[in-house]
Amino acid sequence: MRPPANIDIGGRGAYGFDRLRRPAPAAEPRRPMTLSFPNESRSFDGTRRAVRFWGYDSAMEAAFFVSEAALKSIQPDMGLDEAGMLRAFDSNRSRIYAAATKVYARGRRGSYDLDRSDF
Repeated sequence: MRPPANIDIGGRGAYGFDRLRRPAPAAEPRRPMTLSFPNESRSFDGTRRAVRFWGYDSAMEAAFFVSEAALKSIQPDMGLDEAGMLRAFDSNRSRIYAAATKVYARGRRGSYDLDRSDF
């Protein structure tokens, strides 16, 4: 007795065609995250007591917050008001961007908080 035509036997598909065995696709190499900071604007967030700024990975925008404690750790003589925090940010911008790049590389999120331990 012959099996019905829609049963898969002997390496042939339901309609008698040989099944194509394709190798599993190779894992696509992960491209490095290329975070850039073309927009130099930053703002004080009084609720968070932090300075907010933005970075870009291609067309994706990422918001970052540098806490007051983090700014104080990298500039101990910082004034604790809005102007003092913004001055501390501006004086340490390259160091903050380097820390932001490391935090961003840990994984994508909605926003990123930079704290004392990130510096």
